[in-house]
Amino acid sequence: MALIIVGGIGFLTWADIQKNKWHVKKYRMQSKVVLAVTACLIVIPAIYFFFFEFESSPMEIRVWYSLFQSVTPRTAGFNTADLTMMSETGQMMIIILMLIGGSPGSTAGGMKTTTLAVLLASAAAVFQKKEYAHFFKRRIPNDAVRTAATIFLMYIVLVLSGGMIISSIENVPVLAALFETSSAIGTVGLSLGITPGLTEISRIILIGLMFFGRVGGLTLVFAAVSEGKLNNSRLPEEKITVG
Repeated sequence: MALIIVGGIGFLTWADIQKNKWHVKKYRMQSKVVLAVTACLIVIPAIYFFFFEFESSPMEIRVWYSLFQSVTPRTAGFNTADLTMMSETGQMMIIILMLIGGSPGSTAGGMKTTTLAVLLASAAAVFQKKEYAHFFKRRIPNDAVRTAATIFLMYIVLVLSGGMIISSIENVPVLAALFETSSAIGTVGLSLGITPGLTEISRIILIGLMFFGRVGGLTLVFAAVSEGKLNNSRLPEEKITVG
């Protein structure tokens, strides 16, 4: 678990920790966000797993099961418990963790912890009727919010569409198919055991998702789309109702 967490936090954060040691106030805003979100993504799922998934296990094993299953879905792909015996809610929890993944500059895949944090901060700013999202008294640029929303949408669309196609072709439960597609795009490696029996089309879908998740969605988009010419003119603005 320690190696998984170390690898998932990212080199940028570790460089900040090495430079400033225990002076947390001197950390960059991103480092603080990464550490805070990582802690939440370990503790909150572990509490759920402890009370609702492994309640029949002895106490010591129950604790380690809960902690390990909250850590491993975001990058490593090891499992110490039978995932097929977990409830659908527990499997969905693991799907969410696999989609989030690790942090920027780390060995992990997924949409990244900072993407989740920026989206949550943006939503909080809307609820509080503030002009800008912020962390630790630092304003988040609008470009970061737009990028986070784009990454989130790309991951959700690819996972859902791939899962529904596999479910339809293979006649397997949608949740099981979503588990495999989330594991593929997050480059995690966990499975409910259906992948060996999939047809070639479904395997090609999973291969494509693995490639996308490892290279990165924005990298592929920027590589495929040429840079547009700088244009200072703007189209007329008109209001649109959202939500």
